[in-house]
Amino acid sequence: MQKPPSLTATLACGCRLAFRSGVEGSPVTIVIAQKAPHCRIATHVSGFPVYDHREALRPATRPLPAIQPDFEEEG
Repeated sequence: MQKPPSLTATLACGCRLAFRSGVEGSPVTIVIAQKAPHCRIATHVSGFPVYDHREALRPATRPLPAIQPDFEEEG
């Protein structure tokens, strides 16, 4: 059985991404494979996954505060 080809991508900042099999709820995990020496983005850390926007589209798991329709600004 052959191993599937390793997919990579390069961001505009020069950092290289790698695609790995994900966890429950996300079929693919995108990881910073190598941070570029001149990259100024603090959240790009080698070996760490990039934020998965699909998870943010889920409904909130915490209850939201009650809306108060009778609120008026004083001024």
